[in-house]
Amino acid sequence: MQTLSTLEVTVTTKKGFAHEIEVGLLAQSASISPKFLYDPLGSHLFTAITLLPEYYPTNTEKNIFSQHQAEITNAIGVGGTLIDLGAGNCQKAESFFNSLKPLSYLAIDFSAEYLEEAVKKLEGKYPHILMQCIGMDFSKQLLIPSAIATSKRIFFYPGSSIGNFLRPEALHLLSQIKSQGNAGGLLIGVDLMKEDSVLMAAYDDPLKVTAAFNLNILRSINLHLNSDFRVEQFRHRVKINHAENRVELYLEALEDLTVTWPGNSREFKKGELIHTEHSHKYTIESIQQLLNDAGFEKTQIWTDPKNYFAVIYAQ
Repeated sequence: MQTLSTLEVTVTTKKGFAHEIEVGLLAQSASISPKFLYDPLGSHLFTAITLLPEYYPTNTEKNIFSQHQAEITNAIGVGGTLIDLGAGNCQKAESFFNSLKPLSYLAIDFSAEYLEEAVKKLEGKYPHILMQCIGMDFSKQLLIPSAIATSKRIFFYPGSSIGNFLRPEALHLLSQIKSQGNAGGLLIGVDLMKEDSVLMAAYDDPLKVTAAFNLNILRSINLHLNSDFRVEQFRHRVKINHAENRVELYLEALEDLTVTWPGNSREFKKGELIHTEHSHKYTIESIQQLLNDAGFEKTQIWTDPKNYFAVIYAQ
């Protein structure tokens, strides 16, 4: 496996992360970017979330991949470079290795440590595929190194992670993918709008795994900012914003408290919220329009019987 240096491919440095976090915490309505959810522990916790019966996106998408794999493979074709955005444990991409037969595989994720561990496991199983991985924050800028083959790049962005972006941000990312895809395309998973009860169960599960995942961001922030957040002083909160068609995740202060870090501090009143994530839900029409606006001209769409989720190949 070739591990490409994070310093070569990301614009935002560790110092930049600290500044970004500080700006978010000092805003009138405090917020933390959802990318900081995915430190090594957070990545493992998210993998656990995907195993929960209440968390429908993973199994629904997996079933679409399985039931329509021949059609998806026929649409994409074989060979080329498979570029896995937000790769995590790489299992979703691996499910296509035998059908798509990529010549090379590039895994990209915010948590480089977790990613390297996952890719190392793949190497022994697929020695004929060139494996590479990058720790990158592509939420601001996607930079595929020149060392990666330019012919037929297939971008893979499953799990409806595109829902974490506001529309202008999603459009910016998709436009970057389009500009760097050359003769390839984008295979993307998109969560569709559905009833509140299904969404609440998925984002506030009875075992409180999602709560642990959300609260862990405070420990991640402590490492980046050298702050003194105490996890036990907050609780996980979920809201459904119908006006924006999204689920919103927050951390709620359980008491009046002050968080400090070198050079600054922030007071939180009991009940005050820190926004950590939003997950937009699309219609088929709205995601098609977004892809068209990003420059993709042709789409093929597969959904589940309940229309909970869509898998789209865009060219």
